[in-house]
Amino acid sequence: MKPLLGLHHVTAMTSSAERIYEFFTYVLGLRLVKKTVNQDDIQTYHLFFADDRGSAGTDMTFFDFKGQPKAIKGANEISKTGFRVPNDLAIAYYERRFKHYKVKSSPVQTLFGKKILPFEDFDGQEYVLFSDENNTGVKAGIPWQQGPVPNEFAIYGLGPIFFRVNHATLMDQVLTEKLTFKKTATEGNYTLYETGLGGNGGSVIVEYTKDLPPARQGFGGVHHVAFGVHDTTDIQSWITHLNQKQIMHSGLVDRFYFRSLYSRMYPGILFEFATEGPGFIDDEEPYETLGELLALPPKYRHLRKEISGMVRHIDTTRSDITFKKEYEF
Repeated sequence: MKPLLGLHHVTAMTSSAERIYEFFTYVLGLRLVKKTVNQDDIQTYHLFFADDRGSAGTDMTFFDFKGQPKAIKGANEISKTGFRVPNDLAIAYYERRFKHYKVKSSPVQTLFGKKILPFEDFDGQEYVLFSDENNTGVKAGIPWQQGPVPNEFAIYGLGPIFFRVNHATLMDQVLTEKLTFKKTATEGNYTLYETGLGGNGGSVIVEYTKDLPPARQGFGGVHHVAFGVHDTTDIQSWITHLNQKQIMHSGLVDRFYFRSLYSRMYPGILFEFATEGPGFIDDEEPYETLGELLALPPKYRHLRKEISGMVRHIDTTRSDITFKKEYEF
């Protein structure tokens, strides 16, 4: 198999689409590049936050399922989402920024030779900023040019994704034998795996824990993680590969903005394979106004009136706002 290209996106669950929009836009400084609905549950918002152009490997997305419980953290889950910043100075910048905006965070630490800054949102969703200082490998994206965070410090891609598991051998087999990862380092209870060109944009970190009960999904938790492939030809190759190994999967799924394949190879964790394109700049929205319209893939556009009545209006207009780059707090 061709090596997976690296991280493509992470999809999580939130208790409030409005609050997660505010948090990602005004505090983290990522760009909302698509405001649409869950294609399997059109009463639910699906928000995509990414770099300036919605590049693959930079976006975290959120569902706001109605009536969902709060996530219970535990074993066998995607436990934390990593984000990349350019260097150690950017880590220090966000440390000040989080203090100013009263974001719950931990002291700056070092993991696998990289400065990191763990933090949480209002739901207790866990994230980690990773410094790209001396990092090589998968290329990062482009900071949101018009956002509130100075471009030289801004988040510009996904960083290592954390899996918390109670069966380290099984996860190792999934990553190295069924997928295309290589084990590259171990530090305490953490093991680093890399695919493609590696580095912060092509890594997962497995945390082994033997005593925690199984996690339960809900708001404040991650729904699935997607890894990148070039195109549908690669998706078909993965379908053949999974069939040969007798691994259950979804088959090819057309999400319009990309093509996907889903599989559960480890209990509690959903893996997705997603194509690099077509992307989020499309026939509905130009670059200048990404994320401002309630966007719908073609198969749902004839239901726009009905869908608009199912999901409450959220004002995400930013093209008429001039953000001041925030240097001092």
